[in-house]
Amino acid sequence: MQINLQIETEEPRWLEAIPDIDAIMQNVKNATFDYVAAHENIDVLKADKPIIVNVCLSNDAHVWQLNRDFRNQDKPTNVLSFANVDFDDFDAQNEPFAEIELGDIIIAYETMVREAETENITLYAHFCHLLVHGFLHILGFDHIEDDEAEYMESFEKAILQSIGIANPYEESL
Repeated sequence: MQINLQIETEEPRWLEAIPDIDAIMQNVKNATFDYVAAHENIDVLKADKPIIVNVCLSNDAHVWQLNRDFRNQDKPTNVLSFANVDFDDFDAQNEPFAEIELGDIIIAYETMVREAETENITLYAHFCHLLVHGFLHILGFDHIEDDEAEYMESFEKAILQSIGIANPYEESL
């Protein structure tokens, strides 16, 4: 399974806030995709084609615009994910292509920083959580229904634990 990240840094503060961010993203990517491949039967992960994931390290203004335009939510959010793969018709949809462009993940710097401060966690830990969350979304996971949310959260917790990050859903005392 060859997964390539195409990274765009629109907001320069990312590079100052999280040193070695490219290496961190590679580590989180590997942990996420390895865990999902070991626990789920997802055709895209078994395809003999390179997989591309676009990650944009952006800001509140850009994410606000995307959230408004594509989700009818007139506010910024921490992470947006746009899957490019129709998992129900994967084989027919991807047969003519040499590679699979799985989707796009956009993370808002200012919102991430505010949330990390509010939750009293490191930027590193919160960034890793948002990235795992985004990866899971473009792999077809969702959290609209309660049972979906519990299932997705169980994956997030296990993946984050595998890279040494505490459960983000555990309330601090």
